[in-house]
Amino acid sequence: MSQPLYLAVGSLNREAPYFQGARGEGLTIFSFDEDALGWTRLANTSTIDNPTFLSVNAASGVVYANSEVFGWHEGTVSAFRFSPATKTLTYINKQPTLGSISAYNMVSRDRRFVLVANYSMGGDGPDQSVAVFPIRKDGGLAPAATSVRLDGPLGPVADRQERPHAHIVSEIPEGGVVLVADLGLDQVVEYALSNDGTLMRSASVTLPAGAGPRHVAQHANGRFIYISNELDSTVSFVARDAGSMTLKQTLSTIRPGVESHGADIHLSPDGRFLYCSNRGEDSIACFMVDQATGQLTLQDIQPSGGKTPRNFALTPSGRHVLVANQNGDAIVIFRRNEETGALTDSGRRIEIGTPVCVRPFIP
Repeated sequence: MSQPLYLAVGSLNREAPYFQGARGEGLTIFSFDEDALGWTRLANTSTIDNPTFLSVNAASGVVYANSEVFGWHEGTVSAFRFSPATKTLTYINKQPTLGSISAYNMVSRDRRFVLVANYSMGGDGPDQSVAVFPIRKDGGLAPAATSVRLDGPLGPVADRQERPHAHIVSEIPEGGVVLVADLGLDQVVEYALSNDGTLMRSASVTLPAGAGPRHVAQHANGRFIYISNELDSTVSFVARDAGSMTLKQTLSTIRPGVESHGADIHLSPDGRFLYCSNRGEDSIACFMVDQATGQLTLQDIQPSGGKTPRNFALTPSGRHVLVANQNGDAIVIFRRNEETGALTDSGRRIEIGTPVCVRPFIP
């Protein structure tokens, strides 16, 4: 029998001018049977505004959810405890993220901190790009221990690269170092993460002008870094060696002549295949990863099964891909061929309004 698998899902419940509706219910937990491709809605709370990105500390059952609300000078990050026994979500606390439009969060590998990336619009308030929050003993969050603001030469896309826009913070496999992709600067910046939560800049790499780096996937070997570029729908391969980063390759993730925007990116558990989602073409591109060099080869571009695949996830087994089609009001379940990387639409859909994040976890 498969291990119990749960899905934490964030869905839009508050309008914003850059979203196409808000038909969601906030934060929802499903159980998911990967063998039968069945699911059960276990818990939900609508007491959180626009939980557009989630991370889960599976050991403690705590879900950390960003609130991305247009017009707020600062976003928030909230902690909720999920109990499989009682099928409940219990609010713990929240903290301001020290910047607007909080876009991403992650639990550090030592489970001592939650790091938040703020996309940011305007320049009011603290206007920090990344903030580091200590995790309390009860799973809640203490006020930010430290924060940093990225700065530097801006990219050439005037209406989207008018200022720095941190979009993700991602820790390297061995821990202690995080990468921040900034859409406005066309850069991925490396910071050392100290034991007290301090961030110290240590390296950076510049991507093609106007690429607009959004999300990052990292190979388990710690040397291969892959970046989904939002503005030109490309994927970049960056090699990391002895703390330095070098751009090696950039490829399109869409068919020629299509207007689209890159979104999410993930590697298969074995590191052999890379997947990128595209909003506009509404597709998932699959690339084979050369395990010796890290170079990518396009294998296929598969329809996402709905509109606006903002986020997706591979199950821990690697057998399935779950695509949150924001404007399709469903999470589409794809079977994945582990030998070829190919995706096949299973025909199964978890219906939920404007889903924007899906995070599988095993308690």
